[in-house]
Order: sequence, then C-alpha cells, then structure tokens
Amino acid sequence: MKIVKILNKYTKKMKIIECPRDAMQGITGFIPTELKAKYINKLLNVGFDTIDFGSFVSPKAIPQLRDTSSLLNLLDLNNSKSKLLAIVANKRGAEDAIYFPEINYLGFPFSVSETFQMRNTNSTINQSLSRVEEIQNLCENNDKEMVVYLSMGFGNPYGDEWSADIVAKWAEKIAEMGIKIISLSDTIGTSNPKDISYLFSTLIPSLPNVEFGAHLHTTPSTWHEKLDSAIKSGCTRFDGAIKGYGGCPMAEDKLTGNMATENILKIAKEQNIKLNINENKFQEAFDFSSSVFH
Repeated sequence: MKIVKILNKYTKKMKIIECPRDAMQGITGFIPTELKAKYINKLLNVGFDTIDFGSFVSPKAIPQLRDTSSLLNLLDLNNSKSKLLAIVANKRGAEDAIYFPEINYLGFPFSVSETFQMRNTNSTINQSLSRVEEIQNLCENNDKEMVVYLSMGFGNPYGDEWSADIVAKWAEKIAEMGIKIISLSDTIGTSNPKDISYLFSTLIPSLPNVEFGAHLHTTPSTWHEKLDSAIKSGCTRFDGAIKGYGGCPMAEDKLTGNMATENILKIAKEQNIKLNINENKFQEAFDFSSSVFH
C-alpha cells in the first residue's frame, strides 16, 4: 500500500464523538439510569457530532449498560443535532438496537488481535467478519450506519503478531464490505506519533470513501503528540470522554484513560479548527460529570 504523506496540511474540520458509554462501562457500582440520562441530556446540548451513549450486549458482560433501552426513553433529542451511537457485539444485539429509530449508528469492535477478539466478543476474527457482514446488512435495511472499531489498532499485549501493515490489511477488508466509517482504536494506550502518522497517512488517501476516526487512549503526558500526529495526517473524526474518564482495564498504566474531550477542544483551538461547540453547555456538562464519576 502506497504511503501518502500529508505535510503541513491541517484539516479545518473535525467531528467529535463524545463517549459516556466508554466512560461508564467499567464502573462497578451501578449508576442510576436517571443520572445517566441527566448527564447525556447535557451532552446532547453541547454540539458534539455523535454521542456514544450505550450498548446492546449481554448484561452479564457489561452490567453497567443493562439499562440502555430504558435510558433511551429518558433522552431529550428535540433540540439536539447530535446523533446517537450504540455498541453491539453480535447480530442479536444489532437486532435489538435497530428497533429504536433514535439510534443512528451501530458500532462493532473488531480486533486485529485474535486473543482480544475472543476475550471481547467471544468470537474469532473470522467469525467476527461474518458478524460484521450480518450487522452491515441489518443496518442497510433499517436506515442505520455501521461503525467498525479496529481495536488493538496500535499494538496488543497478548503476543499476537502486530504491525501497521496488518491493521491496514484489515481496514481494506472491512472497507470492501461496504463499511464507510472505521475508527482505529488505541485500546491499551500504546500508540505513538510514528504509527499514528503512518496509519492515517496511508489509509485515508488509499480508501477515500471511508471516514477514518481515532479512538485514542492516553496518559496525561502523551495526549498532545497523539492528537497532533493524527490531525496532521488527515484524521477528522475523534472520540473523547470528558476528563478522560474510562479507558481499557487491560492497560498496564493506571493513568491511561480515554482521550479527554477538553484536550481535543484545546488542540482544535490551537490549530484554528472551527467547531460548532457551545462552550457554556460544555462547561455545564463538564461540571456535572463529577456527579456521575466519583
């Protein structure tokens, strides 16, 4: 695959996907549904492109998100332009999700690590490819769009073979199945500017019909270099969570969490990228987050 370097070309557009689902899912104590709804309703007023709000997976796997269906009934979408995304892990979860007209996107975690795919979705990579096809068919027939997350996109701790070229190979395979949005996921916070630059500079021009996103996990000292590298390489879609809440429990460094949304806003301002974000509403949500995560 030919590498096309994007030098000194800063994108002037950016989509931010706020991820309260990712921030909440690892918390042991159950967060009351009404409190989740109050928080997400505040997020819906900020101006984010999309809210990754819930998950249709087994309640045994992720007990915190067992109330996703009930949560939907409490969300106020009347004055919000933000779209809703829900994570699914198989066809059954997708079938549950498509019945809700409020949901725009179904997200599926596809790992380039065989070990992590089994741990995360109890399926092999080949079985997961079949699931992608099944879920994509459901989306196409029910006015939804599928988002595939290439987890372990920047490395894995299990000893499985990994390289940027392997990630690129799977991205091409997923794109051939008609998927229009692929997000590279830094599942355990191992990404570095070199790999970030290589992957986005390679994939974006090679697969022009695909919107590539970055779901980066980071420590407080590495967030800027990761975001800067992704932006300079042409990425325009970024996942974040206010205050960096959440993250992957497999990360060895306890300081590794989700990319903090306020840092995405900060670097966008530094690089003169215009965002349709209501700063006052963001501050309200930011302040309220301490009531949810404590």
